[in-house]
Amino acid sequence: MKKHLNITKVCQILFMILTIAIMVTIFVLSAEDAEESSDTSSTLTKAAVVIIDRNYYQEPPVKQQEIWHKASFIVRKLAHFSIYAALGFCASITAGKRRLFTLKSLGVIAFGFLYAVSDEFHQSFSAGRSCEFRDMMIDTGGVTAGMLVSLVFMGIIAFLVRKRQKAVELRAKN
Repeated sequence: MKKHLNITKVCQILFMILTIAIMVTIFVLSAEDAEESSDTSSTLTKAAVVIIDRNYYQEPPVKQQEIWHKASFIVRKLAHFSIYAALGFCASITAGKRRLFTLKSLGVIAFGFLYAVSDEFHQSFSAGRSCEFRDMMIDTGGVTAGMLVSLVFMGIIAFLVRKRQKAVELRAKN
């Protein structure tokens, strides 16, 4: 049992480091000015426009601009959701095993929300960028989704550990 506790603590420390790394990444991305931020997302936007309209490059310029605008919006919002889902997953693993409706789970969501608020505030100091309430809500949704996935993940791991322990106990009896 002591070996299991050590593995748990090592995992929590590892996920704490990953949580901090994601926070630093978010901070760096929020420090980009509007042009740099647009350049960062344009690679994914190029891929998205082809998915949205396979004939994108044959479309008239006005239609291309409309498609690009929609794809860019989707890419940017998915980026917000995704990086905050990773943050929620890692922060939740760091918080440890628990049930969904606990103060620790609420703490993970509150942590993610407060980081989203501080991130949007920080971003407002970058040229051409703004503080968006909608992005805070998307970010908080991402944290919540990441936390939910982590709870399922931890539940599966706990189930597999219990199953393995029972198998070991059965072999020891025989």
